[in-house]
Amino acid sequence: MRTTTTMRHVGTLAALLLAGAATGAHAQFSGDAGSGASEAPSGGAAKPETGRAEKRAERRRTQRTVDVSPYLEVGQVLTADLKNGGDVLTYTTVAAGIDAAIVTRRAELAATLRYEHQFGWGREGDQDVISGLARGRLEVARGLNLEGGALATRTRADRQGADSGLFIGDASNVANLYSVYAGPTFTRRIAGLDVGAGYRFGYTKVDVDEPAILGPGSQPQDIFDSSTNHVAWASVGARPGDLPFGWQLSGGYEREDASQLDQRFEGKYARADVTMPIGPTVALLGGVGYEDIEIGQRDPLLDANGVPVRDAKGRFVTDKSTPRQLSFDTDGLIWDAGVMWQPSRRTSLTARVGRRYGDTIYTGSFAYRADHATTIQVGVYDGLSSLGRGMSSGLAALPTQFDPTRNPIGGDVNPCVFGQEGGGCLNNQLGSATAAQYRSRGVQATLSSRFAGWSYGVGIGYDQRKLLVPRLSPIASLNGIKDESYYLFLSAGRQLDVDSDLSLSGYVNYFDNGAPGASDVQSAGLSAAYSRRFWRGLTGTAAASLNAFDQDGFNSQLIGSALVGLRYNF
Repeated sequence: MRTTTTMRHVGTLAALLLAGAATGAHAQFSGDAGSGASEAPSGGAAKPETGRAEKRAERRRTQRTVDVSPYLEVGQVLTADLKNGGDVLTYTTVAAGIDAAIVTRRAELAATLRYEHQFGWGREGDQDVISGLARGRLEVARGLNLEGGALATRTRADRQGADSGLFIGDASNVANLYSVYAGPTFTRRIAGLDVGAGYRFGYTKVDVDEPAILGPGSQPQDIFDSSTNHVAWASVGARPGDLPFGWQLSGGYEREDASQLDQRFEGKYARADVTMPIGPTVALLGGVGYEDIEIGQRDPLLDANGVPVRDAKGRFVTDKSTPRQLSFDTDGLIWDAGVMWQPSRRTSLTARVGRRYGDTIYTGSFAYRADHATTIQVGVYDGLSSLGRGMSSGLAALPTQFDPTRNPIGGDVNPCVFGQEGGGCLNNQLGSATAAQYRSRGVQATLSSRFAGWSYGVGIGYDQRKLLVPRLSPIASLNGIKDESYYLFLSAGRQLDVDSDLSLSGYVNYFDNGAPGASDVQSAGLSAAYSRRFWRGLTGTAAASLNAFDQDGFNSQLIGSALVGLRYNF
């Protein structure tokens, strides 16, 4: 009996390892997807399960939930700088939106979409705001899924520019960001082999109304405009059985074309991996392969004094007559080795060390499900990324079921989402709208749980970006700059009674600016919202928030805001 049980554990462990790798080939390139993305397929199909776990998953898929709630909303907002005696600003909002949560046998979707028009009072002008987040999966046939995601939000145009934490009023350092990705994934066991393949297309666009106001000594960076990216991957492998180890052969290709400075990223790789179980809960991992990656861009146009020319939005103007120069170029052998520990179905830990990009890299992941409502995920990542590719991989790493939450004052989607299947944060992708390619390293952890009537989530992380710019470029001084970000986000909510709800959220961000002479940035905020249903679909909301911002060269701010509003859900 003991031998049978041990072999079952070994087989299950190896199966999960190989199944997870079957669709994870594309993670070889974009390494900042967030929690767990370094080890798991960020856009692939769910890992195959066995035994009772598979039966539980099948029961979840057969549970049908369709909740689509369109709404109209009107509100009045008041905001004031409490520290500097600034003006009290007020504006009226009128919004239309829809929230959706769909779970059927073949489809999963979580989405929130909102259009808002703000009527300014006094010196404040009117503005339109579109925000939303969606993540979905459709099972077309056995093993074949169509997946997609989309995001519309606002972020900082330049990390060095002033930022109050609320993108309201006449703010100058605001970028409207829109991103979408979609593509098929395939995972199937065929003739004793685990076969996987997939393709992902992504598009990201950034609009900036006014260039950022920078502090003294700050060197402005280029602002992202738009890009398209493509990722394709395939793999085939076998689990331990005829051989005492599992094996996998995989390959992939990725390309991104960005309009700003005519940037191009192109990478391809092929590799072989081996999984060697050494016990019922432990396996050794090893892989070796070849990769070829090139990143290049053209020079900015220079004026008579040799200074790069910028357009009205603060972007560098591309000099089309110059050749594309490489900012990163590597090809040759890659390898990594590691270990996976899975003491139970609820707990798994993976750690790897290897050689890529001409450097030593460390990646890993940890996942723990304490019960049906509590999930902890940790991911350590190291890879090459950009705003466009980072948004595609970040969206793909989000769960397909989450509870969308928004800032109760500004209405923007919060950077972290949480649900019963786990959580995910986009903080490292949304730090700023920089156009530069970069080396991205960091760690992210999320906690999602329900306890004593409360639903709550925590996201915390660290991200380092090393900018990549051609050494002979007129903006070569940006090459090698390392920016570091630390972030914490918390949210909690509960239903007080059949007609009322309470939600709380808070954040702390710290940006360590690596540019010479530039200042660091700290920001933090707290918000609370109370909602009560008056009649049928009519709900009233009262909300308040406090946001603090501090940066050398600018007046520190403490902004208090309040909102009262009505919503009608159809």
